[in-house]
Amino acid sequence: MNPSVSTAERLARIQLNAFLYLRADWLERLIEIFGSAQEILRQDAQTLSHEANLNPDTATKLLQAAFAVNPQEEWDKTAALNGHIYIPEDEEYPQSLRNCKEAPLAIYVLGKLPSDTHACVALVGTRKITPYGRRITRKLGEELAQCGVTIISGLARGVDSEAHAAAVRLKKPTVAVIGTGIGRCYPAENRALEKALLEHGGAVVSELPFNSPPNAFHFPRRNRIIAALSQPVVVLEGEVKSGALITAKLALEMGKDVLAIPGPIDSPQSGGPNSLVRQGAGVVTSVADILDYIPQPCRFGLDTRFFEHTDMAPNKPQEQLTPRQQEVMQIIGSGTCSLDQVAEALHTDVPETAGLLFELEVQGFLACENGLYSKNKF
Repeated sequence: MNPSVSTAERLARIQLNAFLYLRADWLERLIEIFGSAQEILRQDAQTLSHEANLNPDTATKLLQAAFAVNPQEEWDKTAALNGHIYIPEDEEYPQSLRNCKEAPLAIYVLGKLPSDTHACVALVGTRKITPYGRRITRKLGEELAQCGVTIISGLARGVDSEAHAAAVRLKKPTVAVIGTGIGRCYPAENRALEKALLEHGGAVVSELPFNSPPNAFHFPRRNRIIAALSQPVVVLEGEVKSGALITAKLALEMGKDVLAIPGPIDSPQSGGPNSLVRQGAGVVTSVADILDYIPQPCRFGLDTRFFEHTDMAPNKPQEQLTPRQQEVMQIIGSGTCSLDQVAEALHTDVPETAGLLFELEVQGFLACENGLYSKNKF
């Protein structure tokens, strides 16, 4: 940490950072006007409003939010979790985030952030993940982690969780940028995943006060941090107005590359990525497509084998299927079959056949349209 910044100024920054209704760059502007965060907190609302050209109500709420936070408690609670609170003057504060137009006044960090020259890729997408999205997220996540890339995501349900879990399974680092304070885990079922990613050298990052709840507006706000820490940003699944597309928009505003995984045109969750492709986003068909967009200075140490372009279209390990599942795949072949047709060919009843077909559909081997099953082409 930068010793030139006094403890009192550091604590004052933590207090100002608690006011979430003013852009971080506006808070930086206030510091420039008054000379320090401490000096801002010495003002009354009327002076703050007049000197900084703020709405009187905004000035009042800023001071109320700042004084509602005990900065020493924030510091102590974070330290108790072996975490740190960094400000832009600190060496540990990521340069990529410092370069962001709206860099947070303070970030709370558990674990260790990757260096500024380390390859980091954002994998983001919907909470309503489909079997297709789950399979592709796992594949890309595992290959990126094996290659040496750190995955950045948001620890939400769906694509985010699958992306982090892919790295954790390989005991590789991954960074979660969360929409709550670091004193909470949301959703609660990801507590074990959060613990595991920290054990394997990853990090949890938030700009929010320690115990901040999962308010809806926190999540779009945190997306700019995901975008800032990553190059490129990859959108896997999400509806046209999903949060993942907010991340993509923010990344583009920062001059970052945005890539998308095309998906079935009849799937609402592929609407967002397909829309990005129409607008000129890079198309991902293999992990090599992502690696091509990693800046050259960040490629040192990556496994070069993954830079070879291969078709990501399903080369599914059918040998891992049960004999009964393989028999179903042989019956369907390259055509289409109804449930009754498969049951008749298997010489078994409809409930058992329906169970087999459901398992194969969930695993991504089969697709069903209008009651007819065929091999999944995605």
